[in-house]
Amino acid sequence: MAWMLLCAAATLEIVWAIALERSAGFTHFWPAVIGVTAAILSFVLLTFALKTLPVGTAYAVWVGLGALGVAAAGILALGESAAPARLGCLALILGGVVGLRLLDG
Repeated sequence: MAWMLLCAAATLEIVWAIALERSAGFTHFWPAVIGVTAAILSFVLLTFALKTLPVGTAYAVWVGLGALGVAAAGILALGESAAPARLGCLALILGGVVGLRLLDG
């Protein structure tokens, strides 16, 4: 259950990062509201996951999945670079997240 909460928290991290980018410095109301709400919910879900998971593992997975999701959204929807070196670095993050999940005792 804690891993599901953590994945949901990471998904909300992606939502808030993209929404805050779309808010253009809090000048667009609804993206700002969505971003702040998603951020709060993300922190709450992370907190519940931390009741069971080690803080180092949970935080690294939360940040890693969030970073991967935001980077993927940037590449797929925002026209950011998909250079091989960048994709390779993202693959390393994914490998670390998978490794942390597999090694969780």
